Amino acid sequence: MTICTPHAEHEAGVLAAARRGVHVLCEKPIALRVEQAERMITATDAAGVRFGVLFQRRFWPAAARIRAAIDDGRMGLPICGGVVARLNRGADYYRAEPWRGRWETEGGGVLMTQVIHHIDLLQWFMGPARKVTGRCATLVHQQIVEVEDTAAALIEFASGALATVQAGTTFQPGLGVQVWVSDAHGRTASLMESPEGIAYTDVRTLPGEETFAGAGGPSDLSLAEIHDHLAPYHALHIADFVAALRDGRDPAVTGREALRSLAIVEAVYESSRSGSAVELSS
Repeated sequence: MTICTPHAEHEAGVLAAARRGVHVLCEKPIALRVEQAERMITATDAAGVRFGVLFQRRFWPAAARIRAAIDDGRMGLPICGGVVARLNRGADYYRAEPWRGRWETEGGGVLMTQVIHHIDLLQWFMGPARKVTGRCATLVHQQIVEVEDTAAALIEFASGALATVQAGTTFQPGLGVQVWVSDAHGRTASLMESPEGIAYTDVRTLPGEETFAGAGGPSDLSLAEIHDHLAPYHALHIADFVAALRDGRDPAVTGREALRSLAIVEAVYESSRSGSAVELSS
């Protein structure tokens, strides 16, 4: 079963699959809240079914090459990293789906819906997070949404590494997203998501890697065209899930793994409300 419903309906769909003993692949985010995600994981574990969450950006060649460089030792464990997301979402985007832009149904804004993908990549490269400090604001879309359109966060990882996240849906035009990591020897790897393509951009510190030729500035492509461009990676993730069922293994992103990025996003929201750093459970 695949769950491609609005965020607030993910838990009910996954729990229904577990009750029926059906393997389930759910769109991101895994849930609105960590406690919901934990219930979903517990239920699917108890039912003995595979539970995957769709984070198709892990299947970008650029992302896979960065992870491979870390795994094979060409790059050490990152000690610092970051995400910079300069995106555009206007009134038409929110009006197209009334559940968007509301805490009760979307669960958050730029962090929960867009940049959770890139936070997932960051923690995939850097390991588990242990402490988060963040601030969120709605600076442009106050008349359209309840949720944040601007956010900044500092993430401390279990390794001691640090990373920053800067994100907004207020840019006109949207300029894309960069994810980068650097190790103790100064070796750096980064990728850029833009309407033109997905780039592995840093060839100076990891020789032999390609740079995507078209990764320049913004383009005039529509959001629908950008989604079409990214569609093959959804297919790759779905194919991995099917292969996992056939081979009797875990899918590329399990429910437990998807919980990590949700926990970071939830911690940013909590930190923004409280004004204090938030410790994450191990």
